[in-house]
Amino acid sequence: MKELDPILHSQLRLAVMSILMSVDEADFVYLKEKTESTAGNLSVQLDKLSAAGYITVTKGFVGKKTRTTCQVTEEGRKAFEQYVNALKDYLNLN
Repeated sequence: MKELDPILHSQLRLAVMSILMSVDEADFVYLKEKTESTAGNLSVQLDKLSAAGYITVTKGFVGKKTRTTCQVTEEGRKAFEQYVNALKDYLNLN
């Protein structure tokens, strides 16, 4: 059996990736609300996904307010699909 990717096997990181797989991009506030996480925890998990090359994080300004947006990378898309396929194997769904 394939090993489950430890980067994606975290509940919050998996939730973030699941959201990002279905949108072009998502901002920090949206991800925080959807995952019901704290700002600090979400920030740490986004850093881990970014360091793995699974997402890009862009920081900018809207007026005087900062805005952080995230997008899944091609590498992240492939890793997520492999993770889902590995789960299917474990559950005998393939």
